[in-house]
Amino acid sequence: MFKNKSYIGISFVILIFGIYAVPKIVSRMQNNEIVKGARLDMVTGANSEADKLTKIGPAPKFELINQDNVKISNETYKGKVYVLEFFFTTCPSICPKMNQSMLLIEKTFFGNPNFGIVSITIDPSHDTPSVLKDHAELLGVKSSNWNFLTGDREYIFNLANKGFNLYAGENSDVKGGFEHSGLFALIDKNGNIRCRKDDFGNPILYYDGLDKKGVRDIQQDINVLLEE
Repeated sequence: MFKNKSYIGISFVILIFGIYAVPKIVSRMQNNEIVKGARLDMVTGANSEADKLTKIGPAPKFELINQDNVKISNETYKGKVYVLEFFFTTCPSICPKMNQSMLLIEKTFFGNPNFGIVSITIDPSHDTPSVLKDHAELLGVKSSNWNFLTGDREYIFNLANKGFNLYAGENSDVKGGFEHSGLFALIDKNGNIRCRKDDFGNPILYYDGLDKKGVRDIQQDINVLLEE
């Protein structure tokens, strides 16, 4: 008799819980709210796109002359996201491909005042401001935030090799007489070099300007930094 009463009591509690809770659960499911909550918000925040981009450190400071004979420095790009490369106008090998990749990036973000591009020549004795201006016009550059820079040879080589650790050097045995990487550096609004990680969780440091995936990746990450 006592056992039967216990079963009746338990059944009554379950019935009351069902009457109260089930309609609320159904309503939340209909409104797609069943998975929302403080815990999920915490997880989402911890895995935001910006958090996936590693901060390598401050980009080296620089001051050079652009295609219009105007002094341009890292301070010119303060508050902007920008991509930086080393190149030279007479490069017969990788530069044409890098140019096309950078033009694609320019087109994607054209008109955004918070984005810019920096192209620094490693052949300043040839690439004077007037030569760089002709080169920019030949490429069809439209952005006023894309600066082609030249200056002292030793200064530029130190900036590339010791500052950014992006190899650049002279080599009389190769066509064009110079060697350099095809990599692009990505700098955020605060002047920090940023990058994504590879499949093993290691920072890639720089983006491959010769590879479609590298160009696609840097465009995605530019978007992320522009939202910060």
